[in-house]
Amino acid sequence: MSLHQTLTILTTLLAAGSAVPTPSPTTETSSTFPHLNALAQAKGKLWFGSSIDTTSSSVQDPTYMSIFNTASIFGQTTPGNTMKWDYTEPENGVFDFALGEETITLAKQSDKKVRCHNLVWTSQLPTWVSEASWTKESLLEVMKAHITKEITHYGSDCYSWDVVNEAINYDGSYTDNVFLNVIGEDYVTYAFQYAREAIATLGASADIKLFYNDYTISRPGSKVTAVLDLISKIQAAGDYIDGIGLESHHTDTYYPSVSDLSTVMNQYAAKGLEIHITELDVACKSTPCSWSGQLGQAQAFYNVIHACMENDSCRGMAFWDFNDKYNWIQPSTNDGEGDATVLWGNYASKPALTAVVEALKGESCSVC
Repeated sequence: MSLHQTLTILTTLLAAGSAVPTPSPTTETSSTFPHLNALAQAKGKLWFGSSIDTTSSSVQDPTYMSIFNTASIFGQTTPGNTMKWDYTEPENGVFDFALGEETITLAKQSDKKVRCHNLVWTSQLPTWVSEASWTKESLLEVMKAHITKEITHYGSDCYSWDVVNEAINYDGSYTDNVFLNVIGEDYVTYAFQYAREAIATLGASADIKLFYNDYTISRPGSKVTAVLDLISKIQAAGDYIDGIGLESHHTDTYYPSVSDLSTVMNQYAAKGLEIHITELDVACKSTPCSWSGQLGQAQAFYNVIHACMENDSCRGMAFWDFNDKYNWIQPSTNDGEGDATVLWGNYASKPALTAVVEALKGESCSVC
């Protein structure tokens, strides 16, 4: 056969392959959705979970809530917004925990653990914090009061707290915020110290773990190096930190390899940290997500779950929502990116859901 004939056949086959219809997805309900939490726990993990935002219309969707409330599917949750500073202390010294309590109540109904989120962050601060004139001493006092009040209010209803969220930029520098500008880099250590002291006031029975949570810390680079240095500073100051949360917001074309993930997880584990996958979603760079985009998305989900399952220090995994309709990454507000979860808005499953199941079972990815 000539080279020309070979190329002609290959071109024909590729064209035919691109025309093959994609498999028909399952429309998931609580009775058909894979039992992700049960699969994870069967392999020794603490949970598989999903965030929830009780201010979203998702809580009025019976299909959504039936899936969320099934303990064998999700054994953990995180409030997407309602424990953040602008919700819990909208005015100086005026606390409101009602919306956060909604997540606690939901979690108890289906025996879910709660990763409480978060105490100190650059974003979602009320203006009385972000725009006021502070001294170092006065801002430390306010930060300590806020941390203490939240931790003592929720108590052992929280498995853990994300004490500080996203303190480091992509390039390894500290994220600009009022705490950095007034207190300095040590604001992170102070926050963990205050959190540990607040837990101590609850008594010996309170076993609440303290986490640092951040994005793009799933592959080696300047940001991971900076985060490891930050952890070392916290640990040098005292027994304040228990774990690290890998947010895991990826895309269908840019995501860490299993090797990348294993490398950084081993570095965090060497610090004695418990590792959680905290906010897992994988956005398609263009929407609606193409078939090739869905396969890239499946690979990204698979890599993260597989790496966690293979690392003894990685104890739990959680989606940052599981249905595209309610996910925070919407094309209209994210430059066309979206379709970031394992289910379409109509509850039809994507290859990503199969990939997650296979990773939990320790199987090769059949859809990647």
